[in-house]
Amino acid sequence: MTAAELAIETSQVEPSRTKRLKAATQDAHKVLDGFIMSAKPFESRENFAKFVQTQYLFHRDLDAFFFNDTLAELLPDLKGRRRLGFIEQDLADLSTTVPASSATHFSHDDAAFDLPEALGWLYVVEGSNLGAAFLLKDAAKIGLGETFGARHLAGAPEGRGLHWRTFVAALDAVELTAEEENRVIAGAEAAFHTVHDHAKRVMV
Repeated sequence: MTAAELAIETSQVEPSRTKRLKAATQDAHKVLDGFIMSAKPFESRENFAKFVQTQYLFHRDLDAFFFNDTLAELLPDLKGRRRLGFIEQDLADLSTTVPASSATHFSHDDAAFDLPEALGWLYVVEGSNLGAAFLLKDAAKIGLGETFGARHLAGAPEGRGLHWRTFVAALDAVELTAEEENRVIAGAEAAFHTVHDHAKRVMV
């Protein structure tokens, strides 16, 4: 039984889609975190710049979602959650080039847009912002912060907790079929694997 199938089977026990996603993707998340920390991104600004390049590639992959009207109707302040611009500023602060990349995973005119898949990817990117408070403290040790070099790790004006809870409430409220629930989980797993692939290319 796959992680996605297990999550669907237990969905009646755990009504929160967000919590089911966390359970289904915990292994992929743990492996990714372990790899990134093994690259010692907070040991030097040079290492941190590689981490920011990884962030750029991931956020660029899903940037189209922040301009999608369907998603905007379902998720509050979607455009306000976009962090690609801050990442670009961080790269400039660190005198680091924008990494070369192939085509993004999702385009602005993608006729094959899949809502469940998009929700899975957005779960991953929003979750990363929630945990960024700890990364911001580590970045401060090398002289970086919310106004220079680590802008994309800054919390929302209303606070990380409220920002996350607002997203969770909206994500959990979207009505989906059991098959679509599987695609949400598959999307989240794909997002974690994509970040890992970018990190292996940039951070080693």
